[in-house]
Amino acid sequence: MEYKDKLKIAALTIASLAALSSVIFLITSSSKHYRRRRRKQQQQQKQSSSCYLQSHQKPQLSFKRVLLDNSFSQFKHLNLNASSSNLHPYEAEIKALIENPESFEDCYSDHQKMSEFFSYVWIETETQLKDLAHTLSKHKVFAVDTEQHSLRSFLGFTALIQISTRNEDYLVDTIALHDVMGVLAPVFADPTICKVFHGADNDVLWLQRDFHIYVVNLFDTAKACEVLSKPQKSLAYLLETYCGVATNKLLQREDWRQRPLSAEMLEYAQTDAHYLLYIAGCLIAELKLQDRDNSNCPNDKLDFVLEARCRSNMICLQLYAKEVEAFPGESAASSIFSRHLNGQRGSSISYETQDLVRCFCTWRDLMARVHDESLRYVLSDQAIVFLAVKVPTTPEEIFDTIAEADLNVENVNLNSSLPSPSPAVCSHLDDLYYLIKDKKSNADEVLLQILQNCLGPNGSCPLSVYNYALLINCDLIMKNRLVSKQSPVINSKQVARKASRELFVQKFSCKSPVYHNCRIYANDGRLLCYCDRRKLEWYLRRDLAKLVDDDALAIMLLFEPKGRPEDEGNDFYIQSKKNICVCCGEGSHYLRYRIIPSCYRMHFPEHLKSHRSHDIVLLCVDCHELAHAAAEKYKKQVAKEFGIPLFVRKVVDSKEIPVISESSSSVMNVEETGVSPLHLRTAAMALLRHGQRMPLKRREELTQIVMQYYGGREISEEDLERALLVGMSPHERRRFEKKRRFSSKHSTEVILLDKEQMGAAYTMAVSATGNSLEKAVTKDGLETTEMESTGTKELDYFTVKDTISDKEMNSDENEASDTKDEYVGNDDDNCEGGPSNGTTRNDESAPHKNNSKLSLLGHGPHGKQVVDHILEEYGEDGIRQFCQRWRLVFVEAVHPRFLPAGWDVMHRI
Repeated sequence: MEYKDKLKIAALTIASLAALSSVIFLITSSSKHYRRRRRKQQQQQKQSSSCYLQSHQKPQLSFKRVLLDNSFSQFKHLNLNASSSNLHPYEAEIKALIENPESFEDCYSDHQKMSEFFSYVWIETETQLKDLAHTLSKHKVFAVDTEQHSLRSFLGFTALIQISTRNEDYLVDTIALHDVMGVLAPVFADPTICKVFHGADNDVLWLQRDFHIYVVNLFDTAKACEVLSKPQKSLAYLLETYCGVATNKLLQREDWRQRPLSAEMLEYAQTDAHYLLYIAGCLIAELKLQDRDNSNCPNDKLDFVLEARCRSNMICLQLYAKEVEAFPGESAASSIFSRHLNGQRGSSISYETQDLVRCFCTWRDLMARVHDESLRYVLSDQAIVFLAVKVPTTPEEIFDTIAEADLNVENVNLNSSLPSPSPAVCSHLDDLYYLIKDKKSNADEVLLQILQNCLGPNGSCPLSVYNYALLINCDLIMKNRLVSKQSPVINSKQVARKASRELFVQKFSCKSPVYHNCRIYANDGRLLCYCDRRKLEWYLRRDLAKLVDDDALAIMLLFEPKGRPEDEGNDFYIQSKKNICVCCGEGSHYLRYRIIPSCYRMHFPEHLKSHRSHDIVLLCVDCHELAHAAAEKYKKQVAKEFGIPLFVRKVVDSKEIPVISESSSSVMNVEETGVSPLHLRTAAMALLRHGQRMPLKRREELTQIVMQYYGGREISEEDLERALLVGMSPHERRRFEKKRRFSSKHSTEVILLDKEQMGAAYTMAVSATGNSLEKAVTKDGLETTEMESTGTKELDYFTVKDTISDKEMNSDENEASDTKDEYVGNDDDNCEGGPSNGTTRNDESAPHKNNSKLSLLGHGPHGKQVVDHILEEYGEDGIRQFCQRWRLVFVEAVHPRFLPAGWDVMHRI
């Protein structure tokens, strides 16, 4: 019996292997057959030499008017008052709703459960649309949802809008009515009518993009879920919880352009909006219940209903912005380098491969714009990688390479049904061939010629409202690039600048997302703030909180926090934030930027800066450069206004002060003896490196500069090494030594001397102006002398320990000078009572008790004097007004369009 069982097992194994071999054979043969069939189609299209759009009509090509085409121009928002187009046209109305929220009682006094069996009205004519607008204007509330299509469109468009009132459901055919959808704009902008959405962040932007429809007075059921600390906030969860209805979310990815829609798609679309009013009513009831339960708490300032509505209306303030690149395909190429060629990064990627990737990305970008297709539909990233690495030499090889690359992707993603190669590639296969052929010569000229062949006077591709402006825009971009390449001088400067920019991005940009948008709730369920993952883990490891949501990480504290956002009306801290540049929306890279320069903020009182991230934003390199330039310019205005110079003018070794003061004119001798800290370092470095080889006269000049610092006495090599570090903070010293690989035979002795004589060696900073020495004051290791000069009173002298101990040498690496602080910011969203992630960052979370950490080389001394003056004259209100001035400088310099909701120039710290 056992023998028979073994035979059966062997027979089954052989049969399985045979079946598997058959499957592999069928897949291989079908793949070959598929490629042969596609190649035949490609050859037929090549013979006809016409674009596939000549015979394939897309629904959006019937639109006569679009607000956003595929050219490189920016999107223009509705301009109601002839002011800046960067402002929201209904900003005043939305802010009024946020600042003075009203009750929902009239809208949700009755929320009866709606029937599962319902009819709908299909809106497809302008008359029906006008009747719908008139009907909606009579309601106090209605629900809205949208369905989008992005695969066969470069920028995407709204294919369907679902609107539900208490009496009827409407499905609006936005393809048939695209050109007249503005009829609904007044209803959506009416602040007396509440519009209910679920997860409205994208819907609000899409309505602006396609129809200039701006939503005013919004209630977002997803935001209500946040306030109520629901375990999930998806619409599918709410439908199942409150209505017992299950939906197939895979239908969201269906082609919503098709007409007529299938019965399943119609039911799905209607369901999304049909139950929203009932769900909103249920959530409002729960919010009111929370208010009643907490009404016995005298210190309870939070109204749950109004909080949900306030957060909802924050979404309305968003403005759609079009991503415009300096050159087509640049960001896509960078993405491919980082994702698909990650294992080959660095020197192993040849310049030829990189150029091909950029060239293919540019061609794909242009073809997508011309044909109004998505990038992934025209040519996949994987296909670009295959083409750049394999470098096929014939159109047939190009065709097969693309098919092979996409076949590998399809084996991973079995649901993929995109044609490969795409019709756009098949119609313009020769373009790719010429790009590869001319890769070493004039690829840009070929791209420009390709665009002319597509859209020129005898172009093969049909003109449409999406691409008619593309030829002019792109022609200018490409010609400017060609001119720069033909001019060696200009081109070399541009190449150097581009290389410098890329190096800057690589070195200073954030290496991971800054905002993780994890949530921290108080023990009573109120949202305290959004924070990063590390902070959540910090609380969980110490059993100070419990996890309440695994998907979108959220915790609830098990203790009463020190403070709450509502205590000061700071809505900023309870809003999720995007990892993009707040000015232009760039998302491929970003840096933290401090709106209030660190040279001032580091000296603020502790409670005005600890765990405060309102004035730390994300900027791309280009916007960062603009903001930084404006800040440096305004610093000069501040220096002039307060009569406090930006830099320390002169320094002198404090050990020589007693010698100097023995003379009859001590002040004049100090000023004559002092020397600029930068000049001192430069002279000392030159003497150490090249002293023996430089001309005698030059060596004597530099020696005199160093001798001035030491009171005129003779100097040794050890003195030169000490002079190199004068005025530096500990972090600057460590960074300098690491950068220069600086090492000397006296360095160990210097540190040992510091241990024995801490406080004995000092540096005296002296202002370049001043006529009389009045008095000296010593406080916390800081020796100061006030001088009266013409018209101003300045804090001119202060002493800082010249050397550092081993403990300071090992202190936090994040303590940086003002220059470094321009590129390194606080942790993302810290909340009151939370940890500082284990370290003190950038001298902002701990006061400077030891002034050896204050650099004399940057603006630190200037910042301290300014802050001390403001506190003495105006108190903390003066500091708040000072911060508001810096925010205005930032806004006027870069005109940010993507600031997080709740950010405000008048924000009170």
